[in-house]
Amino acid sequence: MATADGMVKGVDFVAFHTTDFGRAMAFYGETLGLPRSVHIPDRGFAEFETGNLTVSILDSAKMGMEFQAAVTPIALHVEDVGQAREQLQAAGVTFHGDTLDTGVCHMAFFTDPDGNALMLHHRYAPRHTDL
Repeated sequence: MATADGMVKGVDFVAFHTTDFGRAMAFYGETLGLPRSVHIPDRGFAEFETGNLTVSILDSAKMGMEFQAAVTPIALHVEDVGQAREQLQAAGVTFHGDTLDTGVCHMAFFTDPDGNALMLHHRYAPRHTDL
């Protein structure tokens, strides 16, 4: 059993399944503008970098897996949620609801073309935790 000694050192990547590998490649690389670090089309696998977390794209059929969209959003850090939202809407991305202001951050929710949940996020006030 793990203890509080810090066995887990971080999160290396998050994986999203796709039913259309080419469409996903265009969305993450062109629409979101994430730099691609790995591309293995014959295996239906690619990775995109966000600066602190790698987003892996998996072609479910080529991986022998059942497609399931991720329903818990990954928060993508942006400097200005309103500006980023406008830019993505102009590129055809549909957002779900209004941009939220929590008192410490702005959030705007959307999905990739396969229905994987994503969020634009910007923290504008210090985060306070209960330690």
